[in-house]
Amino acid sequence: MRREIRRLYLSLGEEVVHLSHPEWGIGKVIEEMNSTVPGGLSIVRIEFGNVGLKTFNNNIDSLYCCYHAGLRRHP
Repeated sequence: MRREIRRLYLSLGEEVVHLSHPEWGIGKVIEEMNSTVPGGLSIVRIEFGNVGLKTFNNNIDSLYCCYHAGLRRHP
């Protein structure tokens, strides 16, 4: 049996900004979920001050990862 290794971008508690949506304000990762099924989803839920809760893919190897969508860690 081959074990899958996922490379995750964000972790619980990290603060982020969205490059395409600065009006959202600073967001904080409030939940991280990873499927136990190989190839399954890895997602993060982020609470933004100005728009509320948003959900993003968190697998950096996916073209749909939140990093590629414009999320960056806030310094």
